[in-house]
Amino acid sequence: MSRLATKHWLILALITGILFTLAFAPFNQTYFALIALTYLFYAWQNATPLRAFLIGYGFGIGSFGLGISWAYISMHDYGGADSLSACLITFLCVLFWGVFPGLAGYIAAKFKLNNTQKWVYFSLPIIWILTEYLRGELVLNGFPWLQVAYAQLDSPLAGYIPVVGAYGTGLIVALTASGVVCIAQMPKYRIEWLVILISTWGLGAALKTIEWTQAQGNPIKVSLLQGNLTQDQKWLPENKAKTLFWYKTATEAHWDSALIIWPETAIPAYLSEVNDGFIQPLNLEAQQHHATVVVSLPIKGEAVDERFNAVMTLGEESGIYKKRHLLPFGEYLPLQPLSGFVLNRLAIKLGQFTAGELTQPLLKASGYAFITTICYEDAFGQIGLINIDKAAFLINVTNDAWFGDSIEPHQHLQLARMRALETGRYLLRATNTGMTAIVDAKGKIVQQAPLFKTTVLTNYIAPMTGLTPYARLGDKLTIIVLIALFFMLLWLTKQANTAIRNNKSADAL
Repeated sequence: MSRLATKHWLILALITGILFTLAFAPFNQTYFALIALTYLFYAWQNATPLRAFLIGYGFGIGSFGLGISWAYISMHDYGGADSLSACLITFLCVLFWGVFPGLAGYIAAKFKLNNTQKWVYFSLPIIWILTEYLRGELVLNGFPWLQVAYAQLDSPLAGYIPVVGAYGTGLIVALTASGVVCIAQMPKYRIEWLVILISTWGLGAALKTIEWTQAQGNPIKVSLLQGNLTQDQKWLPENKAKTLFWYKTATEAHWDSALIIWPETAIPAYLSEVNDGFIQPLNLEAQQHHATVVVSLPIKGEAVDERFNAVMTLGEESGIYKKRHLLPFGEYLPLQPLSGFVLNRLAIKLGQFTAGELTQPLLKASGYAFITTICYEDAFGQIGLINIDKAAFLINVTNDAWFGDSIEPHQHLQLARMRALETGRYLLRATNTGMTAIVDAKGKIVQQAPLFKTTVLTNYIAPMTGLTPYARLGDKLTIIVLIALFFMLLWLTKQANTAIRNNKSADAL
């Protein structure tokens, strides 16, 4: 391969990576993900490991370069970094996460079978999803942004989501892309792959019609409050009284709702600072109106350096939930002491929180238990499955004000919708500046507030019972099967390569 041709491959990889991100919110060009992966898998055919890595890396830089461009806003506009530092950090983030598509290409090229073996086309999807899992769950506490399944919420493949979750559904997308490459390159297997792909997509459409969970009891009237206080104004002492007054007044105007939800850290003060003068009077009012108010605020722990990002329920069924899955570089600093030294030198302001216990009692409202997640936790399917059999709906409170008017709030809502569809339960999502939304048990948006508008969403939801297959099994079975298939294909690779070498030796003799 000439240097010029290699350069063209890399440019196309960069462009295709951008195309891949256009499949996600707010662009929602769903089938661009399939087109992008088809190109990528084609480009990896017969590539050396180094070239396959570079193509995948170029793809990753294009994808994350657009897909997480909002990191600049959080660092510069609200984190206190100057323009150069914010650009540098954002660029380093893109370079780091872009490695994972490159890693997938390198592994695929290292153990790829001779192209005369048809099962080579099954190896690429398996490798792609395992590297997604590595990125999404294991590295730096996980970063599942731009995983291919999230672009399929409105496609026929959405039927698989309540069955096999994000990783299983992503595997089917990747398998489709690999099948298209096989059809183009190996005509003798064309009929087989067409049957596989048509059957797979048809089954996905059929699965969408299945009701995995059922409504129980009477509908619940809910109100979600969006105070619309931007991040640079949120914690200013002079705005504290005004903020509390708005949320209290908006709550009192909706005492006819059984459940009223405030967004993440809607109360810009520690519990110890507002408990007697604000929380307890509000708690008493909620009891008098037979309502539950879900509020969010930081709580100090018993140890001097313990601080929790927390949710409280006020009213007849009170309780506290402490965030379990913290955001790296936002709520805690990994890679210490290096990360702390660098960010302190750049004067970037970040929070330092303590993670809550993995298993906590479920909070309750209107007699029903519900799953609580705070901000970034709704990006992880497994978190929402703990005690899901006891939960009737999901509540997520978040603060996307850190990212301004960017694509991040749209992407984050897309992630949250996946949790509703996976579990077959309504999701109530309250945010500070948007996008507050009510999502039904099929992952469809029932009602949504616009960005940067003071809003109260009021509607009815159905408490749900029953479990989807994914809620019963989670991701573990899918990942175990994929790892087993990976090693089986690795063994087949060695066997095929040994046979090829033996044949060449025989021919030489």
